[in-house]
Amino acid sequence: FSGLQVVAAWASVPFPALPGCSLADTLCAYQQDVPWKLLSSWREQKVSCCFAQSVVLRGIGKESSSSQHPAKQPQSALHSCGSTEQVLQHYLHSMFPGALSTAHVLQQPCSTLPPYPQFFSPLLTREGFLQDTPPSHPSAAVESVPVLAALQSSPVLQGLLRSLHRDLQKLNVRRWFSFFSAGVEQDNFQEALEELRTLSQCYETGLGADESEDEADSD
Repeated sequence: FSGLQVVAAWASVPFPALPGCSLADTLCAYQQDVPWKLLSSWREQKVSCCFAQSVVLRGIGKESSSSQHPAKQPQSALHSCGSTEQVLQHYLHSMFPGALSTAHVLQQPCSTLPPYPQFFSPLLTREGFLQDTPPSHPSAAVESVPVLAALQSSPVLQGLLRSLHRDLQKLNVRRWFSFFSAGVEQDNFQEALEELRTLSQCYETGLGADESEDEADSD
């Protein structure tokens, strides 16, 4: 909608959950910043707002939605939710108010059996949950991990698309004969560049715009 045609991919592999802790317990520790990272090559930065997002969490069972005893007062609004999907949805709305957010929770974790590379921290259990301290003896290979993945339409894409536009502007496409032998015309290439620049403007919010980006584009 509104010309927003691109999303950025984010992920948390593994999702930083502690064994025996509920999803509400885990997310309460991330009230200032979300526990997943941008996967694109754009510079890392904190995302304070977004327009729309779809988030999927795998490997956190429904029985782990809340560790709060029914007779006790909920520790937080997250702990008062009745299911893991409600916990995740509530968290997304609190971190990105006003954004269109969808949340899905799957109980099946992601398998990391061979030939999956074992590059995990020794703090991970065989099920991919974090331990406070490393085990006293070498732990077994990690067989599965909880994973969170997100597709997000956010102002981060403004800088990413502008960077792509600048890099393409620097190319001397006249030297690439095979490029035009495929049927691409110089005018079509320039038109595509302008459409890319226009697309980046769709992600402007008017808050904290990066002036250096504008200066670089004008060059």
